Amino acid sequence: MLRIDLLLTEQGLAKSRAQAQTFISEGRVSYKLNEQWLKATKPSIKLPLDITLRVTQDDADKYVSRGALKLEGALQHTQLTIEHFHVLDIGQSTGGFSDCVIQHGAAKVVGVEVGHGQLDKRLLDNDKIVCLEGINARNLSAEDLKGHLPDGGFDLVVMDVSFISQTKILPQLPSLLKSAGHLITLVKPQFEVGKAFIGKGGIVKNPARVAQLSTDIQAFVTALGFTVQCYIESPIKGGDGNQEYLLWAIRN
Repeated sequence: MLRIDLLLTEQGLAKSRAQAQTFISEGRVSYKLNEQWLKATKPSIKLPLDITLRVTQDDADKYVSRGALKLEGALQHTQLTIEHFHVLDIGQSTGGFSDCVIQHGAAKVVGVEVGHGQLDKRLLDNDKIVCLEGINARNLSAEDLKGHLPDGGFDLVVMDVSFISQTKILPQLPSLLKSAGHLITLVKPQFEVGKAFIGKGGIVKNPARVAQLSTDIQAFVTALGFTVQCYIESPIKGGDGNQEYLLWAIRN
């Protein structure tokens, strides 16, 4: 007998125990017992080693992370065509946004990440994707990009950062974008509104403060020399359950 989250990894249905637990929490895992398919409700359930398991396919499976669906939602809403774009990905992490833009036709992605060793192995050998690690984006400059800054600047900057306010990073971006270049950033209220507005489990539940954030972040971006095109809800919530938002702006 073995825990079902471990069985999923043993049978190659999940890349890691953490991913297996995510699949279970999303209600995507079933097991066949006495000729009946039963849904797994918790990762600790113990089953025989030869049990037949099934993971229901999801839209996110075509990407290295579910975060890619957030950016995909923005691209679908804006109908922005990014074929042949040179893209800067701030907060690259496992590479969800990088994966998304490459699959939508971008020519190259330069990723910036403060951590190390997070990029999914499926992207490591992709010559269209560059990963620059150990860089704090609040101090980002052309020199940090180690010769990967395109002549005239990037066509598009995408950003997904946590545990820091975007207002600490956004001022560095105009100089890295070409004239009329695009910005698509994921706005996470839990890292923007202040601790006083964060409730149990890290959830922001004050609608007035969330509405004020929309006004404030758009004004901030406008003051940096952008024209905001839209500010929309992310098609999926953050891992902690917070509603997140996507802002699209064009550099003046």
